[in-house]
Amino acid sequence: MNGKVHSTEELLVPPDLLNPFVHRLELSTTYDKIKTAIFTVIVLPFRVLAIFMLLTMAWILACVGLVGLSEKELRQRPITGWRRDTKAMVCWAMRALFLFGGFHWVTVRGKQASAKDAPILALASHSTYFDALPVVLMGGPSVVAKGETGRLPFFGKLINYTQPIYVWREDPNSRQNTIKEIIDRATSDQDWPQVLIFPEGTCTNRSCLITFKPGAFYPGVPIQPVCIRYPNKLDTVTWTWEGPGALKLLWLTLTQVHSSCEIQFLPVYTPNEDEKQDPKLYANNVRRLMAKHLGIPVSDYTYDDCRLMTKAKRMNLPFASELVEVQKLRQKLGLSQANIEEKILTQSPHIITNEGGQISYKEFARRLEVPSTNEVLQQLFRLYDKDCAGIIDFREYLLGVLVISKASNVAEMVELAFKIFDRGGKGNVSQSDACKALYHTLAMPSEEAQRVFRQIDTAGRGCITFDGFREYARRKSDYSHVFRRQEEEEEKKAATKLQVYDFHNANYKTKAE
Repeated sequence: MNGKVHSTEELLVPPDLLNPFVHRLELSTTYDKIKTAIFTVIVLPFRVLAIFMLLTMAWILACVGLVGLSEKELRQRPITGWRRDTKAMVCWAMRALFLFGGFHWVTVRGKQASAKDAPILALASHSTYFDALPVVLMGGPSVVAKGETGRLPFFGKLINYTQPIYVWREDPNSRQNTIKEIIDRATSDQDWPQVLIFPEGTCTNRSCLITFKPGAFYPGVPIQPVCIRYPNKLDTVTWTWEGPGALKLLWLTLTQVHSSCEIQFLPVYTPNEDEKQDPKLYANNVRRLMAKHLGIPVSDYTYDDCRLMTKAKRMNLPFASELVEVQKLRQKLGLSQANIEEKILTQSPHIITNEGGQISYKEFARRLEVPSTNEVLQQLFRLYDKDCAGIIDFREYLLGVLVISKASNVAEMVELAFKIFDRGGKGNVSQSDACKALYHTLAMPSEEAQRVFRQIDTAGRGCITFDGFREYARRKSDYSHVFRRQEEEEEKKAATKLQVYDFHNANYKTKAE
């Protein structure tokens, strides 16, 4: 899943089973383990001390450079004079920080264009928070970043000094406001710094270039593409949605002898008339160009796919990291439009759990109404057939697909799981199936699930219903939260109906008078 593709043949065809949001990192050799242990004791403390001192120095300089400037003034006009000189000193301190952090070998190819020739810099692949290194080497251009980053301790002040364009993802108008600000700066006569953007919008494992967001391409001005590589034997920098956390990556990177980074400035890309009129076309053409230079394919994954994976992991769904790929393959097969899985659950629930849900590939193809010779369907089956036994649990497939598309809260997710694990559609589940349903939705350990089952099944029938679990959960503080949000939503709906009813009554009374 995490291998880097270097073939030069047909790089524009996205590999179906390539997941750019997963990174595996293990110290597999004895040498790596011994080296990491020794460097943790001997080298790490000195590097951390040096980094802290340089970071503090950069932060103090940034505070001095920003003194007397409000956030509104930072967005209205570019900084000049001594403030810009101080910004150069901040970049010098940050470059020294990376040097003490082990980034001794930084290779730069090509030449950075001026803001006049290329108002926008597009960087890819975006794979790590260490991508701040190229930003520093470019003199601290204005970055397009999540609004939350401006509030980070130390780093928030440094980011604010670049006069960034913040994206507030919870604001429905943020996208339009961000695009407008990019256009205003890119077409302004003022001496604004270049706008730097990571058009992928999120971190990947550099195995491919995912869909570029078109925001940077709306102005229709020349853009300089910048390719980033980290050609290290042990990849300790890649930070994705599924993989090592930020602190582990920082520790492993600081305990390497050295780390390498390559930055390649490509020639300025000037859009033609068609690209100026179609930002998505412009973005796709730049992406293809960068993918060719990076030696990796392009893929139609997006930032929304990351959110889907995060939701799946939070729900403890089986094969959470593969659900993005599952959705892509389902779309190719036309299953999303046909709602086949939902029809199976509502019209033929008795076929779901025959033989405990274990089905062969031919049965899988028959149930989804797709020819067994279809190669895309074969890929979909293989995602769930981890041990290549030719058998999968159809319930796990249905759970992942339907929970993502149908469940809006935890209570609905549990209810759906009870339906899927209900053998024969009788309205109840056995102890083993209840344990699986509760594990895949509430991450409830088997021993705990068995205890809950016994407390609900006081009559010893050997099965429980969803209503029985719901009544039990509402009485237990440990599980009352499961249905709290659902109840709150129902109360809001009821209140809305009451307000409409009262409103009409008021009108009626007024008319009667």
